[in-house]
Parts: sequence; C-alpha cells; structure tokens
Amino acid sequence: MDIEPLNIGFGNIVPVNRIVSIVSADSAPTKRLIQEARERNMLIDVTSGRKTRSIIIADSDHVILSAIQPDTLGERIDPAE
Repeated sequence: MDIEPLNIGFGNIVPVNRIVSIVSADSAPTKRLIQEARERNMLIDVTSGRKTRSIIIADSDHVILSAIQPDTLGERIDPAE
C-alpha cells in the first residue's frame, strides 16, 4: 500500500489517505471547530506563525491548520485538474 504524502507547508506532510476534508478557515463554524479541537488537544498548527488559510480534518479527528490555500492543497493532491 503506497502512502501518498501531501506537503501542507513548511516541510510538514500529511498522508493523503488520512484526510477527510480540507476547508477554508474564514467562517465562524470553522473557528468553532478550531476551538473545540484545541480544547480536546487534537489541534495541530503547522502555520509557522502565519495566517491560517486552510483547515485539514483527518480521519483520526485531528484538526490541522495550514497557511496554504485550500485550492492549492487540492491541486497538490490531484494535479490533473
């Protein structure tokens, strides 16, 4: 079984097969999602101090913050589009 890596910025990589969703970080519901994940100690911030542009939700219920746009991450997963 090959694990396809996804570069989510600043040398951080997530296996594509573990990603449930990649969403924009602009809405109030996503801000609540971040807060709830922080309270459960399931938040991983890989923005290196930059603005959070996308939120990656993993099948392990981890919430990963990235400074890369969701569209860019989507293109990295499937470059054919």
